[in-house]
Amino acid sequence: MKTYGQFCPLAQASQLLCERWTLIVIREFMAGSTRFSDLQRGVPLMSPSLLSSRLKLLIKSGVIEHTGESGHQNYQLTEAGKELRPVIELLGIWGHRWAQSNLNEGDLDAGLLMWDMRRSVDPSQFPKRRIVAQFEYPDAQLGNRDWWLVSEQGELDLCLKDPGFEIDLLIKCSLKTMTEIWICQKHFNDAVSAGDVIVLGDPKLSAKLQSWLRSSGLSRLGSLTPPANPARAS
Repeated sequence: MKTYGQFCPLAQASQLLCERWTLIVIREFMAGSTRFSDLQRGVPLMSPSLLSSRLKLLIKSGVIEHTGESGHQNYQLTEAGKELRPVIELLGIWGHRWAQSNLNEGDLDAGLLMWDMRRSVDPSQFPKRRIVAQFEYPDAQLGNRDWWLVSEQGELDLCLKDPGFEIDLLIKCSLKTMTEIWICQKHFNDAVSAGDVIVLGDPKLSAKLQSWLRSSGLSRLGSLTPPANPARAS
């Protein structure tokens, strides 16, 4: 790891946290990931070897720790790691306000979007019976156009292959549109009214879509937090 050669606490923190991918990995821990495979799904463009290297560095630095036996290890934030939450949230809020993606093709990823949805959806909003919601993204890459969220007994599962259950809801839209909704650039109900999103299926479940299909946590914080300088933001 390259250093700044300075004793300044900011320099010391920056040389640890500002390595490529490090803050994104910490974001994944704060979103609830604990296993290597879950972390990989949140950083799909990061090679396994690089992820492993970053985890070792974070362990050595006391930001995370691992538990469990070899081959079945879980990772979790230490107290030092947990203290980074306001840093991550403030960076996310700043990014939502001042550095939003223009959502060109290179920033769109159906797998990452659906994985983020899967861990953000509140299954308690569903009836107790099994509920299956299918998402269709005609403009996504082949093999990533159809996804299924399955809610059953308080658990939520994400499938890239048809689970074989009856579909309760079918949501059809472009990948860009759903990403815009997810990062609070567009409101779900407005997109439905404009015909950008088509919802088919159980009317009662459709009416409650907005209550369980919440936006990205960091984007939601960014949209709810008032600017530090309202005059500049306007």
